[in-house]
Amino acid sequence: MTQGLAVAIFGSFMATNFVEATTDVSKLDETGWWAVTQTFEGEFQAFRFTDIEPINFEKLADLGHDLSHNSIAVQKWTSSMSKSEYVDAVESIRQDIARGWVYQANLCRVLSAPLDADLNVVAFWKLLSEHNPAPYLSALQVPASISGFAKDVRIVSASPELFLSRHDQVLRSSPIKGTARVASELLEKDQTENIMIVDLVRNDLGQVCESGSVKVVDLLRLEEHPGLVHLVSDVEGTLPAKSGWREIFAALTPPGSVSGAPKSSALEVIDRLENSSRGIYCGGFGWVNADNKSAELAVGIRTFWQEFSAGTKSLNFGTGAGITWASDPAGEWQETELKAERLLSIAAMSSDAKIATSS
Repeated sequence: MTQGLAVAIFGSFMATNFVEATTDVSKLDETGWWAVTQTFEGEFQAFRFTDIEPINFEKLADLGHDLSHNSIAVQKWTSSMSKSEYVDAVESIRQDIARGWVYQANLCRVLSAPLDADLNVVAFWKLLSEHNPAPYLSALQVPASISGFAKDVRIVSASPELFLSRHDQVLRSSPIKGTARVASELLEKDQTENIMIVDLVRNDLGQVCESGSVKVVDLLRLEEHPGLVHLVSDVEGTLPAKSGWREIFAALTPPGSVSGAPKSSALEVIDRLENSSRGIYCGGFGWVNADNKSAELAVGIRTFWQEFSAGTKSLNFGTGAGITWASDPAGEWQETELKAERLLSIAAMSSDAKIATSS
């Protein structure tokens, strides 16, 4: 039954019958369908499945998946940074911008809640699909007993952001920068920040794509999601025939929208100011089909993941905001609260509960 408990869900399809796990990126250029994770810090893992089909909850139940979610009370979550610590860190980044070290940096915090039992991945994904539909709603569960890795992989994501898609040799990235509760609350700072990160993504794609092939397909598109709106842009480029996934990941990770510009300086700022590793949060999470050179990986935002440390299980959730010189420190903290609010309220539900559409 342990074998049956391995499952990947992306969009409207699921993958079962797990056969192989790897930390070798070059495997993605060989054969098979892979569920792929790469942490913000660069740890790559991929899991090959052979049975890809539309989601079938009856089959999942037969494989041993419980479809009931154990609620996690909102008050159980604790933050890696307090409000005062976060506000001080925002001000520190503003000073880094003033001295020319960085132009923009994404500042994040990680929320954690204790778990009495393992996260029920399929049930939680189902709950999110009903109450917070997202473009890249996804889940992955692979027990350590069959992967050979040190710990279980249990991830559920309601990401709205495309990190990278591939269709043969065409790569696309769709960075999100600019978040508000409604469109009228978006600021000039949001547009400026989005354009800044589009330039960074163009540069990242330019490192791996054919010269002259990188172009901005759409700029500052408004997308509406449950409880908030985003500004989104699309950037495309053409991959040379000789380049593979190792080169793609080297050029594009970590995602520019959740690191900053210049990326090298932003990563130094993040390492200096954040007091918790991000893990899959702000990394890449999705699937790769090596047989037809197609892929879809989301940025691991609005993402829950299980951790096991010192004999204790916890569920983690990350939230953050992009910081520029025009940032209001208290306002940036409030943006992190907005991004977490609805999803934590859903985690607090039981499987048969309802959530108000206005929340």
